[in-house]
Amino acid sequence: MEILRIENLKKEYGQGENAVCAIDNINLSVERGEFIAIVGPSGSGKSTLLHLIGCVDQPTSGQIRIDGNDISKYSTKEQALFRRRKVGLIYQFYNLIPDLTVRHNIELPLKLDKRKVEQDFFEDIVKKLGLTDKLDRFPGELSGGQQQRVAIARSLIYRPTIILADEPTGNLDRKNSAEIVEILKYFNQQLKQTILLITHDEKVALQARRIITLEDAKIVRDEINE
Repeated sequence: MEILRIENLKKEYGQGENAVCAIDNINLSVERGEFIAIVGPSGSGKSTLLHLIGCVDQPTSGQIRIDGNDISKYSTKEQALFRRRKVGLIYQFYNLIPDLTVRHNIELPLKLDKRKVEQDFFEDIVKKLGLTDKLDRFPGELSGGQQQRVAIARSLIYRPTIILADEPTGNLDRKNSAEIVEILKYFNQQLKQTILLITHDEKVALQARRIITLEDAKIVRDEINE
């Protein structure tokens, strides 16, 4: 079943002669439960594409449909609500709130939406991520790998339609990078979570089932990784 459809997507910054095309007429279809790596040189449009899908930015033209919702026509307020409820965002720099405990960082998206925490699901996530004994600590007391695990837990807690990960292993050593990728693969396989992951790391990209390559703001390759 298709979870994401992108049609004739374009994003330009600036106007006239100074306009820069960051995404140039991209078309893409993603099935529910796919694990996709997005690769390409710096400046090729990878992060811009994820920001458009994740309602962090608005397209110049074209259409983005997630689970049947045409988010490209949403207002800024509608985009913020959709992003919080339907999109799990994982960044290279964790974006944890330093004066909140691990527990409260993970629960934050639900609290903002005035939703109750599903304790069984919460406990399953933190157990799988190895955070059970870290819940009362603060982000500054954790290693980089542990902070990224908290960011992953926060992205999963409200059962998002799609997870977008922008260089989630970029600040980690090889061991922690491998562990984070294995965790993402686990949630992809066990919870059928749809994941789009940007990476410059070939070893990370090769863990995905499908690899999409961007160059000069366009998709130049879309391959199944056997």
